[in-house]
Amino acid sequence: MTVTTLDRPVTDTAASTAATPAVAVLIPCYNEEAAIASVVRDFRAALPDATVYVYDNNSSDRTVEVARAAGAVVRHEPLQGKGNVMRRMFSDIEADVYVLVDGDDTYHAPSAPLLVKRLWEDQLDMVNGARVTDIVAAYRPGHRFGNLLLTGMVANIFGNRIGDMLSGYRVFSRRFVKSFPALASGFETETELTVHALELRMPIAEIKTPYKDRPPGSHSKLNTIRDGVRILKTILILVKEERPLPFFFAIFTALAAAALILAWPVLATYMQTGLVPRFPTALLSTGLMLLGFLSLTCGLILDTVTHGRREMKRLRYLAIPAPGNHPPLAGGRP
Repeated sequence: MTVTTLDRPVTDTAASTAATPAVAVLIPCYNEEAAIASVVRDFRAALPDATVYVYDNNSSDRTVEVARAAGAVVRHEPLQGKGNVMRRMFSDIEADVYVLVDGDDTYHAPSAPLLVKRLWEDQLDMVNGARVTDIVAAYRPGHRFGNLLLTGMVANIFGNRIGDMLSGYRVFSRRFVKSFPALASGFETETELTVHALELRMPIAEIKTPYKDRPPGSHSKLNTIRDGVRILKTILILVKEERPLPFFFAIFTALAAAALILAWPVLATYMQTGLVPRFPTALLSTGLMLLGFLSLTCGLILDTVTHGRREMKRLRYLAIPAPGNHPPLAGGRP
């Protein structure tokens, strides 16, 4: 039997692993009363053997009651922000495969089995559901442009392996989840997830999935400018922490260039007259050059430290069995 995905055909053969993975569907939620019932029902239908978890993040509407009535296991995270909810979910839930999806009923639940199948059979650590839609209201031009811009920045710095970095629809292996140092508090957590996979050079894939607009009564919590700035700030912080030498070398280059520009007229006057009449400028250029070399030194030291941290993260990652080549967790379901 051949199942055709939007990305490539996946063939069900006898070579496929016989073990059935324990799958957990993780849904972070904040005021999604209008959408959460459909999300829970659709994913329970698409993945009937999975456990669906809804993590409520201080909702003021009936999200909890509606999710529980739809058949989800409802838990709570009091710290506000999607990143905080992600940290709690990844800490609490034990499974072989984790399906992460937003609770706004915009992602395509019938694609979930294909994403899980791709991850399990190809022994991947992350399968990203890239959004595909012609509905303008679902994927506004400002959000589309921001996603392309931020994804392009990450691709140029960490590797061009993901086309939709800000997608909220992903499937993870256990070794990804349990080796992920979740530090973000808000929507910038998607950037952390992507960079974590790229930095450890994990086997990953991306499958195009349909994307639709929210149902009536459901409203986006995303602020284009505020959250875009937060994501950009997260990218800069991750560059500093994961690529310290290029980061501090760029600062060194800027400071050294400014110092040379300021010093050139002073040096030219000294060559002609033997005097330094612009003494404050000379001191400023000297200070800038010293700061530049200090920045370069910091980059060299932190690059060594980062290399050690990357090795430790890699060893932690390797300590967890890969998907598809080991028996499922005891009891089958989480």
